[in-house]
Amino acid sequence: MSTLKRAIDAIVPVDPALEPGIRARLDSLTKPPGSLGRLEDLAAQYCLITGTLEPSLGGKEIFTFAGDHGVAAEAVSAYPKEVTAQMVRNMLAGGAAINVLARHVGARVCVVDIGVDDPLQDSPGLCRRKVRSGTGNIARGPAMTEPEAVRALETGIELANEASARGATLIGAGDMGIANTTPSSALMAVLLPCPVEEVTGRGTGIDDAALRRKMEVIERVISVNRERLGDPLTALAAVGGMEIAGICGLVLGAAACRVPVVVDGFISSAGALVACRMCKPVKEYLFFSHCSGEAGHRVFFNRFGVEPLLDLGMRLGEGTGAALAMSLIEAAVKIYNEMATFDSARVDRKTP
Repeated sequence: MSTLKRAIDAIVPVDPALEPGIRARLDSLTKPPGSLGRLEDLAAQYCLITGTLEPSLGGKEIFTFAGDHGVAAEAVSAYPKEVTAQMVRNMLAGGAAINVLARHVGARVCVVDIGVDDPLQDSPGLCRRKVRSGTGNIARGPAMTEPEAVRALETGIELANEASARGATLIGAGDMGIANTTPSSALMAVLLPCPVEEVTGRGTGIDDAALRRKMEVIERVISVNRERLGDPLTALAAVGGMEIAGICGLVLGAAACRVPVVVDGFISSAGALVACRMCKPVKEYLFFSHCSGEAGHRVFFNRFGVEPLLDLGMRLGEGTGAALAMSLIEAAVKIYNEMATFDSARVDRKTP
């Protein structure tokens, strides 16, 4: 049995029978019922994912998958593709935003070369899992072969398994890849589905003319690859990216291990969407960290029926939103575990 099939077969829906006990515990704490709002919902979801009324917190790990994109040749980004490798080196040196925020919340960062078009020599600390050096130009043909997509998915699954074995209880998904909002928008348009213009934004900050060109490119991407868009796996191979596939695999692997996944921004959401289309129960294992400033992200949340934890206008990627959200999720679990109950504190409950 393949690693991919084994992971998907291991994913089961959370057990709703646990919910009354979780809510009873939350309502027994020294506060009016529901007064901590979504923090209570976060604690409940964490308990359901981990399958226990007595949750524990362990390590936090963020995987930043990096890959290049052939579609960058269509001038859909404000930055040249060489920036992908440059930013990978910056992350490995500890100088990127994800490094700062991960240090702030006490999370480990793993930078994964899954598809950078650069050998990245002399890069200590790099997780070398390259499947291929950049994708094909999706405006002219498929991004990758189906076997390559499966290899990228299984890379993500294996990394999730390794993190779980190390004791991680929160896994974050992040990305780095110049031009990767283009394949992400294409996947959103295909798998939500929705019109291209609704899920296409300015990415790294392109102007109006470039935005129109980007929409035209994505329409062409879908047209050129139409015969390959019949199911989530072939669609991922046709119009996705190596880092998107890695994120998708990470999500599947973590769900199979019953470890909550904190999804970062627009690109990570595209990877999570593919995972959910491949295996419906995966959705129950996801915390969506924030609503990106990328235009299509809000459309994704509205159509997919989920609500992000934060809305800060961020659009950097890397796993930055996931790092911030981890702090909230941990706070919610600590409230659940550590707050006194009415009985233990000898505090009177609300009168009937």
